[in-house]
Amino acid sequence: MESIPVKAPPKALVWQGDELVSGCGRRWGADGVERKAVLAWSFPFDAGITSASGPYSAVYQERGTEGVLLERERVVRELNRSDYKAPNYDYPLALGTLSDGREVVVHCPDEYNVLQIEDAASGELLTPGSREPQDVFHSRLSLSPDGRYLLAVGWFWHPFGIATVYDTALALTDPGTLDGDGLLPAAAVMDGEVTAGCWLDADRLVLATGAEAWNDGEESALPPRHLGVWSVSEGRWLHRNPIADAEPGILLLPRGDHVISLLGHPRLLDTATGRLVAEWPEVGIPVKATCFGGSHVPSPVAALHPDGTRLAIAQTESIALITLP
Repeated sequence: MESIPVKAPPKALVWQGDELVSGCGRRWGADGVERKAVLAWSFPFDAGITSASGPYSAVYQERGTEGVLLERERVVRELNRSDYKAPNYDYPLALGTLSDGREVVVHCPDEYNVLQIEDAASGELLTPGSREPQDVFHSRLSLSPDGRYLLAVGWFWHPFGIATVYDTALALTDPGTLDGDGLLPAAAVMDGEVTAGCWLDADRLVLATGAEAWNDGEESALPPRHLGVWSVSEGRWLHRNPIADAEPGILLLPRGDHVISLLGHPRLLDTATGRLVAEWPEVGIPVKATCFGGSHVPSPVAALHPDGTRLAIAQTESIALITLP
């Protein structure tokens, strides 16, 4: 394992070629030297996200209401979300490219349970109209690699973690489709509490559950402490297996048919079997089990190189670089 010293821990990380990039222009080359940014964002912003597909990034308050959208180092506009229960769950925000090529921001700018899609450059609302949302707190958002689908991991009152999937192309013509169960039946996720999810490809997504269970859970659902692979096109679970060794935490990074879970330290898991392939206990990561809760634990900041060989994880005084098997 190698490490890159940093003066301040990055709020977000993404690989661009062989350079590591954080929001606001901070970047580190293969030599490990940090290129200075014109702007340095600090308090009150304690989290960030960077689009892998384009020049956009954002800094925001993970348990607050304010954020800033950036195009490289240029401020594009302010971002906001509802203050209802904002101190109790992570800011819902995704950046990416739709299947028609438009760079977008996906977030909940008005109400905690109303997802909106906006054009990143202009701020144009692409999903206008009246809505009838369910009482669900959307939190961790991610677009599929082709931009066709949106995965939302969130929670509802018990509290209990859940996941939903939506068709973004359909949402552009009928925004109300962002309000229902979407393409992932509720029965498929009403057993174990969903804490994390990611896209393996344009069709398959991985969901992970923690130890909490829903009373009278569905037989067809993902049980507690399991890793499941769901096919959107087939509408069914392809794999459901117990997670080896530990709970998954809130962040999964896809790598072929494997995922990297980040709770306490990084672990490489086989999505078809749930088997632990490798782990790195020497690399400490915040222990954050869910995206909600009264006590705020910062989310892990990590990035997997597109070729799947290198994993970068932000530490307090460095960026750990792990070569994967």
